[in-house]
Amino acid sequence: MADDPADESGPVPLFVERHTYRRRRLMDAIRALPVLGVVLWMLPMLWALPGAGMRGAAALIYLFAVWIGLIALAGGLLLALRLWERRAGLDHGERGR
Repeated sequence: MADDPADESGPVPLFVERHTYRRRRLMDAIRALPVLGVVLWMLPMLWALPGAGMRGAAALIYLFAVWIGLIALAGGLLLALRLWERRAGLDHGERGR
């Protein structure tokens, strides 16, 4: 048991620090945006019924609305990540004093 590295450095924490966990979840959400975009852009193909054609104007309005929504969501997530990083940096700076 003396060769176990966990004994020398102390117990291994079970959980990741809160700021690290939230930053990683924000990054995961940002990485998932392209997948969400592809799924949302493919939905108009499911709208078309076998015997009836789908109106092109409705599909284009939907696609542009999804596009604008994805841009807004990406901007919001990046802003949240930036604010979270800034707050985490201030917290770490105050702890060091």
